[in-house]
Amino acid sequence: MTSIVSAETRLQTLLEAMQPRLHADVFVFVALPPGAPVADGLSPILTFREAEGTTLVIEAGASANAGLQGTYRCRMITLQVHSALEAVGFLAAITSALAARGLGANAVSAFHHDHLFVAEHEAERAMETLRDLSARAAAVERAHRHDRIERSRP
Repeated sequence: MTSIVSAETRLQTLLEAMQPRLHADVFVFVALPPGAPVADGLSPILTFREAEGTTLVIEAGASANAGLQGTYRCRMITLQVHSALEAVGFLAAITSALAARGLGANAVSAFHHDHLFVAEHEAERAMETLRDLSARAAAVERAHRHDRIERSRP
C-alpha cells in the first residue's frame, strides 16, 4: 500500500519546484480496437480506454517488436514535484509556456506526478522551456520574499 504524502497545491511552489526530468526512452501512441486485449509481455507506461478503443503509450522498440503500428514518436518528461490532483493551473501554465514556443504536449496526471509527452525532436526545447518557467517562478518568489521582509522592517 502506498503511503499518502501531502501533495502541493500552490501554483507558485509547483512551478518553482517542478524539476522536469527527461526520460531516455522514445515512446509511441498505439490505438487498439474496442475490446482488443493488450498482448502478453507488453508493458505500456499508459493505458487508457475510450469508447473508440484503447490507447497505449509504449516504448517504441517494444511496439515495433510486437508488430503494433505506433504514432507520435515522443519523449516523456516527468515533473518531479508531487502535485495534488486538485491543483489549479499547473498544467495550464506549463502547456501555455510550451505553446508560446510552438511546442505541443500531451499531459497526463498520475497520483504522484504530472507527465508530458513531447515530440521526440522537440524534447530538449521543451526541457529548456520548463527550466526557464521554473527559474522565472523562483525569481518571482524571491522578489515576493524580499518585499515581505522590507515591509516588515520598522
